[in-house]
Amino acid sequence: MYVQLVNHGVDKSVIEKLRHEVEGFYKLPVEEKLRYKEQPGDYEGYGGTGRLKGRLEWGDRFYMNTNPIHRRKPHLFPELPSSFRESLEVYLEEVQKLAMKLMGLMAKALQTEAKKVEEMMDDGMQSVRITYYPPCPRPELVVGITPHSDASGITILNQVNGVDGLKIVKDGAWLPLTFLPHALVVNVGDILEVFHHSLSLSPPPSPSSIHRFQ
Repeated sequence: MYVQLVNHGVDKSVIEKLRHEVEGFYKLPVEEKLRYKEQPGDYEGYGGTGRLKGRLEWGDRFYMNTNPIHRRKPHLFPELPSSFRESLEVYLEEVQKLAMKLMGLMAKALQTEAKKVEEMMDDGMQSVRITYYPPCPRPELVVGITPHSDASGITILNQVNGVDGLKIVKDGAWLPLTFLPHALVVNVGDILEVFHHSLSLSPPPSPSSIHRFQ
């Protein structure tokens, strides 16, 4: 399930500053970005590609655990350029507060105690994935990211430019999702879907939260 949030409380200046820093990071020389490359056997860091039926994932990615602080890899978040690190820290704090508020509202909608939902998030686990999808001369041979669902409680998406690429599947068809101006998009992840299922004993979650980037 996807929801677009406007008037979400994250200041536009925070988002704009992060956008500037993300763009600056991806303009760095490759050798600079490779300082943060994935280590063998690890999934955190810069880089990483996959294939789906012969189609290559086309994009630069930087994934890392950011909270709790003790989970941060010493060669990743602490070593980011200072302005990027500071902007990201402010943004992550804001979306963490927003996430907890949303979890409380979802608990109310599910007619359960907020603390039961909060217990799933009591370690404050948070990660960030920063992705840049450059223009591709052969788009028919690639996909931005393969179809997947998010193994999380909720995912908060921030599109830093006006180029839409997110698609969700509904009733067997892929539908584009166009971000509203200044909106954040919230996706209910697998953990919350399972939690909802355990409360309601409803049929298995629908595949509407499966998505991809084209």
